[in-house]
Amino acid sequence: MPDDIGALYLRDVTERFKAYKKLGERAIAQVYDSGLTWQLDPESNSIATLVKHLAGNMRSRWVGFLTSDGEKPDRNRDAEFELAPGLTRADLLDWWDDGWARLFEALDALRSEDLTRTVIIRGAPHSAIEAINIQLAHYAYHVGQIVQVARHLAGPAWKSLSVPKRKAEA
Repeated sequence: MPDDIGALYLRDVTERFKAYKKLGERAIAQVYDSGLTWQLDPESNSIATLVKHLAGNMRSRWVGFLTSDGEKPDRNRDAEFELAPGLTRADLLDWWDDGWARLFEALDALRSEDLTRTVIIRGAPHSAIEAINIQLAHYAYHVGQIVQVARHLAGPAWKSLSVPKRKAEA
């Protein structure tokens, strides 16, 4: 175990992000292709919309994490909630993989001494630890939404991603 609390934190937070990535992937895999764009109602987000938003956020936040504002001037957040016709599962998974790759590349480059540096998001200063934790909570929130929609769409065919209901004793 590292003596350095910063190294321990970076290792742990990287594992937490990996767990949410895997959780999302396991949920998405259980959804039929046309279900990826299904919405509960017109104001709800589909799995595809959530993935597009997460990927846009990840690109914006993690490219130049320590050196540029986490809200990039070329980001069009509103467009992340609009889907073009003809979207495929492959498109969705490309967005997903690209976003997570940017996150893990940025985390891998961080060192303990970087954690107290100031990171700017939408013009507001945060410690690097705070900025990382904000993103961890944001991604957990949206991955949870993906899981909920996937669970609904899979119906009785759903394969639990954790301990199934009424199976804790097993």
